[in-house]
Amino acid sequence: MNIQFADRMNNVHKSFVREILKVAANPQVISFAGGLPNPSSFPVLEVQNATHKVLNDDGYNVLQYSNTEGYLPLRQYIAERYFKKGVVVDPNEILITNGSQQGLDLIGKVLLNKNDDILMERPGYLGAIQAFSVFEPKFHTVPVVDDGVDIDSLKEVIKSHEPKLFYGVPNFQNPSGITYTAQNREIVAKILNEYNTIFIEDDPYGELRFMGQDVPSMKTYLGDNTILLGSFSKIVAPAMRLGWICARHEIMEKLIIAKQASDLHTNYFSQRVIHQYLIDNNIDNHIKKITELYKGQRNCMVSMIEKYFPQEVKSTKPEGGMFLWATLPEGFSSLELFDMAIKQNVAFVPGDPFYINEKGTNTMRLNYTSSTEEKIEEGIKRLSEAIKDLIK
Repeated sequence: MNIQFADRMNNVHKSFVREILKVAANPQVISFAGGLPNPSSFPVLEVQNATHKVLNDDGYNVLQYSNTEGYLPLRQYIAERYFKKGVVVDPNEILITNGSQQGLDLIGKVLLNKNDDILMERPGYLGAIQAFSVFEPKFHTVPVVDDGVDIDSLKEVIKSHEPKLFYGVPNFQNPSGITYTAQNREIVAKILNEYNTIFIEDDPYGELRFMGQDVPSMKTYLGDNTILLGSFSKIVAPAMRLGWICARHEIMEKLIIAKQASDLHTNYFSQRVIHQYLIDNNIDNHIKKITELYKGQRNCMVSMIEKYFPQEVKSTKPEGGMFLWATLPEGFSSLELFDMAIKQNVAFVPGDPFYINEKGTNTMRLNYTSSTEEKIEEGIKRLSEAIKDLIK
């Protein structure tokens, strides 16, 4: 039977990471490939208690349909947390989503027409590349450098194409681990405001800072010209699939319509459980436990890279988040390295899927949060042997 698929599917590929995770499922493989929180950080007992409480106190209602926008007390909690960080958001400008990935899909549906110009970081988050590809935009990229976005490149791309949207991860960027400085954010905002480009500020890792100082949200500089994306996946548990979008009123109206057409509303039961957990527990204490754990794992990976990797290999040193980014010498392919590393029973994500229409790149993403320090040392040791074999 000859099935005629929609043309848009020709531009959308399988998630590269999901395919790699299948290869890395072998228990003998030490995997730095996933973007997985450490399961030892999950508040299992506390979520269990919250679940019992909402069922005992309001069981018949929590199992019913709900409104599209999401549970109001949960939206109010999110708004109050933003306010403590100097960001003013009205609860009515918050939409609860099935993870921040659904937020990307809804933004694409509401704001992107075929061939619209959209700006992405280079390298950029592969989940956003995949989500926006469905809507067949024209992608343009701007390099991420040590202090954030490369300003000269941004000015050139903005002036040439006047993109409708700029998607970025300013805090502990996925995949590089880099954070935009306050000065970089201020300059980026000035440029975007000049051309009325909306900045999509995806911030799943912002709470996971374990060194350095917090930097103000892009919304502080851009105001209503920002759409915020957030998630409970990295600070509570990813299985709950709860995220949110913050956007000004006229955008939010369209996002709500798009969500109604998609799934009516986000899992109401999960919303109630998460909210109960948040009001019964000190989330900042929990986040502190996570960041202390991740700091040790990050420090271990950085020191092991310094100890074992050839000096020609460069890597970032993130102040938070879940990833660092390594760069091989020019002319060497991380895809080729991946094939060699798997034979050494160690996995990572080659750089290719983080770029638009680039192949054979010499970069790779390493995750440090889902491995013990012992496995990090052994995995980096194995990976260094594969690198030495590649570049000898």
